[in-house]
Amino acid sequence: MSPRKPNMESSIYFGADGWWHGRVTMGVKSDGGPDRRHRRARTEGEIKRKVRELERQRDQGRATAAGRKPTVAAWMETYLTDIASLKLKPRSLDDYWSKTRNDIIPGVGKHRIDKLQPEHLERMYRAMLDAGHAPSHVVKVHRILSRALKIAHRRRIVGENVATLVDPPSIDETEANPFTKEEAKAFLEAAARRPTFMRWIVGVGMGFRQGETLGLRWSYVDLEAELFRPEWQLQRLTWRHGCDDPHTCGQRLHRFESCPPDCTTHKVYKRGCPKPCAKTCTKHASACPERKDGGLTFTRPKTKKSRNAVPIPPVFIPFLLDHKVRQEATRETAGELWQEHDVVFSRPDGRPLDPRVDYEEFKELLKEAGIDDRRLYDGSRHTAGTILNELGVDMPTIMEILRHTQISQTRRYVKGRSHLSKDAMRRMGEFFVPPPSPPSAPIPGPTETRSETADTRAERARRRRRIR
Repeated sequence: MSPRKPNMESSIYFGADGWWHGRVTMGVKSDGGPDRRHRRARTEGEIKRKVRELERQRDQGRATAAGRKPTVAAWMETYLTDIASLKLKPRSLDDYWSKTRNDIIPGVGKHRIDKLQPEHLERMYRAMLDAGHAPSHVVKVHRILSRALKIAHRRRIVGENVATLVDPPSIDETEANPFTKEEAKAFLEAAARRPTFMRWIVGVGMGFRQGETLGLRWSYVDLEAELFRPEWQLQRLTWRHGCDDPHTCGQRLHRFESCPPDCTTHKVYKRGCPKPCAKTCTKHASACPERKDGGLTFTRPKTKKSRNAVPIPPVFIPFLLDHKVRQEATRETAGELWQEHDVVFSRPDGRPLDPRVDYEEFKELLKEAGIDDRRLYDGSRHTAGTILNELGVDMPTIMEILRHTQISQTRRYVKGRSHLSKDAMRRMGEFFVPPPSPPSAPIPGPTETRSETADTRAERARRRRRIR
């Protein structure tokens, strides 16, 4: 009878099936039972190599957890539901869910998470680019998947994060296109003819984000100290089901077939016909009788630095006081229809301005002012940062006004002007090569004379005779 092997020692044997088998004790499972892994190979040398590899992973603490590994689709659902939802802001979480449903699950969702290979991700990214997605969109998908796999690796569900072995597409950073001083004045002159004039004064003149401007409340406006405190922002969030069976709740809205080419039902949709529903569709939460956590909602800014107080330019104070008086008159006119939200910029019934309507108004003002089309961010934060720089404000101060956490981020917001660069290089050239100074007195030119000089022909003859 052979002696008993010590605890945690592996065993190797040749089976009746013609294969070499190896069994390695890795520890215990979640239920307390022994976690004993099995490997097999055709040769004794190969099975020894596999056993040594398992033992090395066990000793280094890199062995994957016991149990069958989930698919990428199942793990992404677990990650977004139980892990990411505890940290991400609601708007960011909605974006993660959108890219997971539309890109990650159709691309690699059926692969088991421990069998996922770099080639699978590269083919998915290539297909996304061929389908017309921007490289920045693909990079965003890559970062979401990489983060989910990082958590899986940290919890020993997988042995390696394969997303770190893949290079996502390179992207060209969108160049800022802020207003010039003349364009900013023309834009505000066009906005002065509208009731929302003060909204654009704050957006363009102080560099507030759209959500921060529309979510600004009078409770956080200190007119005596001349300070804005952007403690809240207004965002449109995706509705969520409040019922127990989301699939049945949206039964009447499910569409499992694609629209015909001449579809008239969705002709007013800016993005075209919506995609068909999946067989297990749980969307259509906006029609749920018990819907929750959606619509226009006040949320906290993303970072603590974004909530820092911003000084109000003193010349803006009279405009704000006048705006407040007119809003009080609107409240009295609305009467019982007024819905109190304490917002600085409101609709005639007191509700906050709709971000979509606000964006469309920005585009209309561009046309009225004769300005080329550009992003809303270019006409607000980028413009404020660039003009502050042109006025001679240093970068750390601009960073404080725009409430950035890093000065490198501020530098991306500030765009240099060609006329300023030209003037700077002119001054540089004058430093190295000063311009010639004008002469103090005119230099006399050659004069003509009729008298012979001392160097006459006779004098030259006498010098030659002396030399001889």
